Amino acid sequence: MPIYEYICKNCANKEEIFQKIMDPKPEFCNSCGAKKTMEKVVSSNTMFQLKGGGWYNDLYSTPKPEALPKPSQGKTNTSK
Repeated sequence: MPIYEYICKNCANKEEIFQKIMDPKPEFCNSCGAKKTMEKVVSSNTMFQLKGGGWYNDLYSTPKPEALPKPSQGKTNTSK
C-alpha cells in the first residue's frame, strides 16, 4: 500500500497516510479538526530510479542503429 500525503486547506498541516488507492481521502484534519479540508499533495521528495542495464535504458532490447553492421555500398549481381 502506498503512502499518500495530504495537506489541510484550513491550517496547512501536512499528514502522511498509509492507505489503498481506492480509499477515500481523510474526513477531517487531525491538527485543527476541520472537516472536508484535506487535499492530496503530489510529493516532491520521492525518487524512482532504475539502475543497471536493461530495456528501460534505451526503451528497446535491440542494439542501436549505429551498432548494427552497415550494408555494402556497391551493388552485387546475384543472378547467374
